[in-house]
Amino acid sequence: MDRKFQKQYQEIARQFAENAAVLQAIGDETRQRILLSMMELPSRAEGGTRVGAISEKTHFSRPAISHHIKVLKDAGIVGTRTEGKKNYYYLTNDNAKFNALLELFENVMDLADRINSEKREKPEA
Repeated sequence: MDRKFQKQYQEIARQFAENAAVLQAIGDETRQRILLSMMELPSRAEGGTRVGAISEKTHFSRPAISHHIKVLKDAGIVGTRTEGKKNYYYLTNDNAKFNALLELFENVMDLADRINSEKREKPEA
């Protein structure tokens, strides 16, 4: 890695580490399907949705959904509301998580552009 790109490279590496939980959570196809189904089910403002409703929509077992919901909750993407013994889940609107991802992707694109521009300017041997 060229020295002039080293600082930006290190920042991107730090951002990847910082966003690892969110990237892992949304990188799984099953969790993506759960998130998509939750977008069609009652939101936080509507009280949230139960695991059974997500199960009906996705055709995943309740234990599987519960496992994946935990990963999504730990990453800060899904929130929960408890009413007695019942849990209701909803998509969070924690913009800080998604803004951090946007910044990471912008930095990756910027560095890729800088590296590719640099290589285009050098004459080939």
